[in-house]
Amino acid sequence: MSTLISEIDEIPVTKLPSFLPMPLTATLGVLGVTGMTAYFGLVDIGRPKRGETVVISAAAGGVGSIAGQIAKIYGCRAVGIAGSREKCEWLKQLGFDAAINRRDPDWHQQLVAACPMGVDVNFENVGGEIGEAVLDLMNIHGRVVLCGSISQYNQDSREGLGPRNFFNFLTRRLKLQGFIILDYISRFPLAQLRMMWWIKRGLIKDRQTLVRGLDKAPQALTQLFKGENIGKLLVEIDPPPVA
Repeated sequence: MSTLISEIDEIPVTKLPSFLPMPLTATLGVLGVTGMTAYFGLVDIGRPKRGETVVISAAAGGVGSIAGQIAKIYGCRAVGIAGSREKCEWLKQLGFDAAINRRDPDWHQQLVAACPMGVDVNFENVGGEIGEAVLDLMNIHGRVVLCGSISQYNQDSREGLGPRNFFNFLTRRLKLQGFIILDYISRFPLAQLRMMWWIKRGLIKDRQTLVRGLDKAPQALTQLFKGENIGKLLVEIDPPPVA
């Protein structure tokens, strides 16, 4: 943990160019660690190609929603899995080709129907039964971007943790790579410029769930783990100054 903290302390301050003005909240979301996680995870590890199918779990979160939009920029079919009808409607507004509510009783059948050509890239944020379902749809030489495993956080026991269908990695010659965004810090400035250009062209849309007041920070953390946020979850310590 001490090593991780020291690496965080070394994150450089990037001055964004004035010719592409951005709201302050963007520096915490789409242009910050959230957006960079989506960018490098999908582009560097997922290596999407035009016509491929990309599945993103926890797709309505800050990282997932941006990863899906980048997949569309690269000419892919983007399939998002989220936790409510409201979130799925928002994903469709972002241009996702399909959005699946994991709380629907037939979510698995919906996922299969949404991926008629199989899955080439799995941007994995959840793990568990959702991750296993996507693995069963992976094409030969598919890529799994391991960004997170929400379903397995804070488990009291390691017993029964998946994936149970790990054998798919062998039979389908899949590539699995986890990553920590701190490894890409030196490449942030160029990626941020590229993201800003996409935003200005209307190809990337950003959204935040804002919780006001530092005293509400514990509540916000609970919202995060319950999946109650849409887009980046932010805590506003002080109200913005009056112009």
